[in-house]
Amino acid sequence: MGSPVENGRQEGPLQRADRNLIELLQELRVAQTGVQILFAFLLSLSFTDRFSALDDAQRVMWVVTLLLSVVTTGLMIAPAAVHRRTFARGRKAETVALGQRLFTYGLGTLALTLAGAVLLVLDVVVGRTFGIVVGAGTALVLGGLWFVLPLRLLRGAAPAQ
Repeated sequence: MGSPVENGRQEGPLQRADRNLIELLQELRVAQTGVQILFAFLLSLSFTDRFSALDDAQRVMWVVTLLLSVVTTGLMIAPAAVHRRTFARGRKAETVALGQRLFTYGLGTLALTLAGAVLLVLDVVVGRTFGIVVGAGTALVLGGLWFVLPLRLLRGAAPAQ
C-alpha cells in the first residue's frame, strides 16, 4: 500500500476505496443502459410475427444470445448488490475489488452478447456467412478495445490504487 502522497492523491486507503467504488458504479451505469436495451430487444423479438420464420440455427443463436444477455445483466448488477450486502461492514476495498472483477467478466459477456446479436440480425437480413464473419469481427473488435488496448496502457504502470 502506498502512502497518500505516493499515488499523487491526498487520500487514505478508505478514501481511495470510496473513490474507486464511486468510479466503478458510474462506469456500470453507462454499460447497464445498453445491456438493458439489448435484453429488451431480444425479449421482444420472440413476440414478433417474423420470429416464427427463424430456422433452427437462428433460434439457437437467439437462445444463446438471450442467455448471454441475462448473464451480462447479472454481472453488471452484481457489484451494486454486493455493495448493498457488504455496506458498513468494513469490507469496502474487498467489495471494490470484487466489483471490478464482476464488471470485467460482464464486459466479456457483453462483447459476446453484442456479437451474437449482430450474428443473428445479419444472418436473418443478409445471410449466414456474412453474419458469421461480421459477428466474429464484432467480438474481435470489442475484445481488442475493451481488453487488449488497455493492456498497452498498463505496460510499466504502477499497481492499481
